[in-house]
Amino acid sequence: MWFFNPDGFELAFIDEGEGDPILLIHGFASTHFVNWVSPGWVKTLRDAGYRVVALDNRGHGRSTKSHEPADYVPAKMASDAAALLDHLEIGRAHVMGYSMGARIAAFLARAKPERVGGLVFGGLGAGMVEGVGAWDAIADALLAEDPAAIEGERPRMFRAFADQTKSDRKALAACISTSRELLSPTQIAEIDRPVLVAVGTADDIAGDPEVLADMLPRGEAFAISGRDHMLSVGDRRFKERVLAFLQENPL
Repeated sequence: MWFFNPDGFELAFIDEGEGDPILLIHGFASTHFVNWVSPGWVKTLRDAGYRVVALDNRGHGRSTKSHEPADYVPAKMASDAAALLDHLEIGRAHVMGYSMGARIAAFLARAKPERVGGLVFGGLGAGMVEGVGAWDAIADALLAEDPAAIEGERPRMFRAFADQTKSDRKALAACISTSRELLSPTQIAEIDRPVLVAVGTADDIAGDPEVLADMLPRGEAFAISGRDHMLSVGDRRFKERVLAFLQENPL
């Protein structure tokens, strides 16, 4: 891995392959490896002729951890992504984000539209505008002393995931408290880029992809049949649709 230093953080990233660049932004409590390398995305995109760049978001993976919620607002995390493009001297790139990463990608597209080609919002549909439920219980679960005392399937799932990935749970609790900032329908409508909104049909977190796609001037929805929030990531049909979308919308 490589490292760069925006905004007082040391952030880890990978840069592989040749061709048109695509920046991958992972989801909450994940890492570039868990979200993109392990499910085969990096290999798939690299083999298709793309230069693949992926970072560990602040608070995640091998990047600097902060326990301050103010450090995790989406605008700051999007600025990290833009700074990585600057660091690599990439003027314009496709951007794909999953879940929290999709929200960061949307903030990046609004702040720096000239830097963004095609966009893929994976694992986040109408939840980008309407919210994705009560996540305060997840922050509590991340900070709980005894995992056995955690109530609720979703809080238990995210605590187990954080423990599995050996994450800094205090950093994740800070992140989840502020990274869920919503965009209004008006703000979404200002993202004038080709956007693929891909959500699993069994995903009970993301919200309806059609609703979000309809708000976007150049949005289209893709239903990942039979997949939930976790299993959608590496789905073969999702990969095939993304490759077709990128070919349909070159930089």
